[in-house]
Amino acid sequence: MVKTDQKKESCCVSPSGVTSCCRIEALISVDERGQMVLPKELRDKANIKAGDKLALISWEKEGEVCCLTLIKADNLAVRVREFLGPIMRDVI
Repeated sequence: MVKTDQKKESCCVSPSGVTSCCRIEALISVDERGQMVLPKELRDKANIKAGDKLALISWEKEGEVCCLTLIKADNLAVRVREFLGPIMRDVI
């Protein structure tokens, strides 16, 4: 495994102008009950602890789900407030 400081970071800019880096972190399997395990190294890196809530976001292309994204529910709530806060102030 290559250490982070030795990797060349490849970043992209989203349509909103936000720079982000994405990479394949792990390949995981789905068992017959539909369960998956996030590797410990990834849970530690993302600071995911037992009992944390994760929101699963699906992305569709041409009517099929092509991508799944996990985000900590607390982080999603913060992003929604940041997005809706200014709009709600204008409404009220």
